[in-house]
Amino acid sequence: MKRRELLAASTAVLAPVAPIGPMASAGASTGASAAAPPRVLRYALQSGERGFDPSQLTDLYSRTVTAHIFEGLYGYDHLARPARLKPVTAAGMPDVSADFRSWTFRVKPGIFFADDPAFKGRRRELVAEDYVYSLKRVADPGIGSPLWSDIAELHIKGLAEYRESLRRNGGTFDYDRPIAGLRALDRYTLRIELDHPLPTLLDTLAQGDIYGAVAREVIEAYPGAAMEHPVGTGPFVLKEWRRSSFIALERNPGHRLRFYRDEVQPAADDVEGQAWLTRLGAQRLPMVDRVELAIIEEEQPRWLSFLSGEFNYIERMSAAYLRQAMPGGRLAPGLARQGYQGYRVQGADVTLSVFNMEDPVVGGYTPDKVALRRAIGLASDVRGEILKVRNGNALPAQSLYMPGTTGYEPARHTEMGEQDPARAKALLDLYGYIDRDGDGWREMPDGRPLVIQARTYPGDLYREMDSVWQQGLAAVGLKFEFRSAPYADNEKAARAGNFQVWTLGWSAASPDGHDVLALGLSSNIGSQNYARFSMPAFDALYRRIGELPHGPERSALLDQAARLLLAYMPYKAKVHRIITDLTGPGVMGYRRPPLWDNWWEFIDVEQDKVRPKL
Repeated sequence: MKRRELLAASTAVLAPVAPIGPMASAGASTGASAAAPPRVLRYALQSGERGFDPSQLTDLYSRTVTAHIFEGLYGYDHLARPARLKPVTAAGMPDVSADFRSWTFRVKPGIFFADDPAFKGRRRELVAEDYVYSLKRVADPGIGSPLWSDIAELHIKGLAEYRESLRRNGGTFDYDRPIAGLRALDRYTLRIELDHPLPTLLDTLAQGDIYGAVAREVIEAYPGAAMEHPVGTGPFVLKEWRRSSFIALERNPGHRLRFYRDEVQPAADDVEGQAWLTRLGAQRLPMVDRVELAIIEEEQPRWLSFLSGEFNYIERMSAAYLRQAMPGGRLAPGLARQGYQGYRVQGADVTLSVFNMEDPVVGGYTPDKVALRRAIGLASDVRGEILKVRNGNALPAQSLYMPGTTGYEPARHTEMGEQDPARAKALLDLYGYIDRDGDGWREMPDGRPLVIQARTYPGDLYREMDSVWQQGLAAVGLKFEFRSAPYADNEKAARAGNFQVWTLGWSAASPDGHDVLALGLSSNIGSQNYARFSMPAFDALYRRIGELPHGPERSALLDQAARLLLAYMPYKAKVHRIITDLTGPGVMGYRRPPLWDNWWEFIDVEQDKVRPKL
């Protein structure tokens, strides 16, 4: 799950490495016409979605969809770099108390939910109470939201206490029960009061796909079916869904009047952004009529489908096809002549090996257990993965902090970013992980076999990465066995503590490194603390950081938290990916969002230039 937070005054930057290829010409008009064919964005997700209930989702793929259906109070300017917060459904910025404990928001009148039979033929306006209800849903123990740990960390007065009383005493969540810190003062005014200072609350609420408003009537009209029946105020509505196979969304016909020029403010020296503003400024959002998503986990069929014209966008290209599409880092001339465009950015993400700290083999806090995890980290051939599998399209990670976030230091060098087989062997020897029977594999200190099970994913890319990782571990006498499963299955097992080692990617949704530290918070065990790491000193540090505004004191504590995670190694940070996306002929306005998921409404497709499907 991606963590998010941003202060409007933040200066963290996620700059493009390079936009590659000519920008699409202004060409034919992009205005709507009854006779014109529908403008359709088509691409493939790399993994299956879970569904579309915001209270239940932690995976990137589902949340990419819900980010275009549900809207929060705040979001981000699509073209602004560095990221800039902006109101979405809020009528301006909030009133905030001096101690950052009381926040008052005003919802913009005249915003409506998409039509649905649950509204019994009336247009349903978005009101402040919808945000109250949506937050309460996450707190409802009967729903079992994996996002409760996020809401709990806001410390909304009275909310956690009511939830805990239900957990202890039983009973059904009463959505009409007043919560002291979560109130609609009138039709359009929302008041949130906190037990602790939280200067970054505004940034947290900018996660529209989590904190977007749902309508109570819809949830109650389709009991148990919220995952299949998303209804929001956003620019798109779900039209077709074949689970883990095909998803289609169409323009929300009742979406409010919004124009491109009013939603984006690129910097004056942003040549590409200013060009898009000039070309698309007069267009109403969303510009495309329909978005079609296939689910294709294997790299080759996804690439071939893009080349054949079945898709007009491909994201996160693997190294194998980058050599064909962008030799030497430049778009292949043949693709450029056909109107393709390439985009490369340094991702605000990190890939992680997760160790189950409760596992009797790889877990624990004693020196021998820490030594085993450190040895695995030191034996991991991260640079080999970058060169052999990723074709150079990544940076070695030195901590969990991601490029473009506070806490990230480009010049930082730590053990996280090293491969040192000699040190790995020395650590293992020192703590009794030695090869007693001469078969080339080390045993546990008590002589039992040492075979570590690692959860992974299907697909050529993961097989190649696992092979490089396995070779590095074998070189120091560590035997790893890999078990492949879809992301949803691996995540479910991780939340239950049913694993030893798992590798996953973590994407930032804010320029604040504090968010990624939630991976180590003990109250998040069973949710995003996949490592099941528990340390009171770290918990106290996490909470203190959250109460501080951005500044030197906060930065020093972020560094201290990184050192604790490095010392105990519940996570081995591996790489920060450089991401390459390609758009097909006719696609205009694309720019990868560094921190948010909603971008479909900001692109256009000139259908007459789209390459016909073969």
